[in-house]
Amino acid sequence: MSVPSTRRAFLSSSAALLAAATVQGQGTPKPPVLPRPVPLGLDNFAVRASNWKATRLLGYAASLGADSLFISDLDAFESLEEPALKKLKEDAAARSVTIHVGTWSVCPTSKAFRPANGTAAEQLTKVIRVAQQVGSPVARVVLGTWEDRLTPGGIGRHMDSLVSVLKGARSQALDAGVKVAIENHAGDMRADEVAALVEMAGRDFVGVNYDSGNSLWTLENPLDALETLAPYIVTTSLRDGVVTEIPAGCRVKWTAMGDGQVDFARFMPRFAELCPGVPIHIETISGVGRDIPFLEDAFWTAWPRLEGQSLARFLRVMRRKAPMATTTTKPNDPLEQRREIEKSLAYCKGTLGLGLKSAKVGPA
Repeated sequence: MSVPSTRRAFLSSSAALLAAATVQGQGTPKPPVLPRPVPLGLDNFAVRASNWKATRLLGYAASLGADSLFISDLDAFESLEEPALKKLKEDAAARSVTIHVGTWSVCPTSKAFRPANGTAAEQLTKVIRVAQQVGSPVARVVLGTWEDRLTPGGIGRHMDSLVSVLKGARSQALDAGVKVAIENHAGDMRADEVAALVEMAGRDFVGVNYDSGNSLWTLENPLDALETLAPYIVTTSLRDGVVTEIPAGCRVKWTAMGDGQVDFARFMPRFAELCPGVPIHIETISGVGRDIPFLEDAFWTAWPRLEGQSLARFLRVMRRKAPMATTTTKPNDPLEQRREIEKSLAYCKGTLGLGLKSAKVGPA
């Protein structure tokens, strides 16, 4: 099948931009100088294979000198009753650890939605309540995954569905003093779409959980996504990644911090400037990869508005020289997951200058 003239023009312009990006993307970044301290913590999904509950997770985070713990799944709590949550809040305060809370999809039209856990409104109400009672300033939720982009109506239909659910919880969120944080999740939305969703729902009670690894799944340079989402970011789930060329496009593999190609030496000073007080949570999911066949016509059905310049800026990541490090081959091994998060936190403290505490990173 011949390539349409518009597609041929797109690929031609992208090739020229890529050539320029290849030159600009070289070089070793200098150690960053942060304009202000940045809290550092971990997302419990980084140690998911250990099956730890909230109390154990808090102890682990404190032992690593973390400033914050992101419990991004309500199943990780021993109990969702108020006395248990109040006790966890007190224990966290005693250890000088801030807790952030999350749950999964509250978009009823998404393939990722779990109706067995209640209606979307009920699930959103629950996570806001838990956040308030445990002292979390945010309640993270997601829309879905990249598969939602290929359903009838495209991602716009699901964005409208989620906005409707969010608006129904506005009063509760404002009364609780909790920001509902929408994550750019598993390739569901690019940064501009997430920003549009927040504006549609209401910036007074909705913000963003920014995930750098998921930006790579939407062909975004994480630094560009940061610039777009910074006004809305209230929490984070970050990881590094390696982007390699394949015949159909590229392959993205997530890695420990410092093992990939994302220019965090540039990212972190900008983050500190634009997102004061927001913690960096590390969510290592090393070993997980996804092929992105952007050289195939069928791929563009899900991304009809992606511009050539944006793609070129993403490809700058691929053209950066990655450290000589191997990605874990045992992504579901508890010990390997702990090694990856501990290595990442050490890198963030020692190389990127993150964290408010002087505690040395080490095993629990």
